[in-house]
Amino acid sequence: MEKAEKIRKTYVEYVLDHGQPPASFYAFAKKLKMTEGELYEFYTSFESIDMDLWVSFFQQARTNAENDPTYQGYSVREKLLAFYYTWVEVLKSNRSFVTYSYRKLPQPIAAKNPPELRPFKEAFITYAHDLMYEGRESREIVARPYVSNRYPEAVWLNTLYLLDFWVKDTSRNFELTDTAIEKTVNTAFDLMGRSLVDTVVDLAKFVYQNR
Repeated sequence: MEKAEKIRKTYVEYVLDHGQPPASFYAFAKKLKMTEGELYEFYTSFESIDMDLWVSFFQQARTNAENDPTYQGYSVREKLLAFYYTWVEVLKSNRSFVTYSYRKLPQPIAAKNPPELRPFKEAFITYAHDLMYEGRESREIVARPYVSNRYPEAVWLNTLYLLDFWVKDTSRNFELTDTAIEKTVNTAFDLMGRSLVDTVVDLAKFVYQNR
């Protein structure tokens, strides 16, 4: 097992067994049968381990979704749906730790922007930018002045909403979370796609230019 992965696994197990992180990095290094200096080669704090865990959940979900043979043939809407469903599956396999870590974060998360989630946010925003660009190319998403550039951030806020919803979801097999994913993604793409407003604006432009 890769050393960084072993460190993360041992940290998660300790937190779940004791309900809190180890007393110190020294104590944690001792548990790992490493020197404190060796541990610093991988992580500099428990917070940095939390950061790596959150972004690893994202990376695992993205990789799993994109490795599905049907993924590349999906529309952008379907790709985001596939990512979210896969991400929730990854979270489910780590639910005890995810709920513990999430509940420690300052609320509201969107406003506080806690450091534990920043690498996850950066990676997700990059992914969302790629999806939005693909959506404009395929005309699933309409480019709108001053608004289009904010789409990735809006999708990130939706991600935080779904995370909060899933943590609090008590439905069987988290069925309500699946419904929340479907409804929020479909609504987002309905808003980002061509709408009646766009048609009216185009008509107004045409009338103005040909008066």
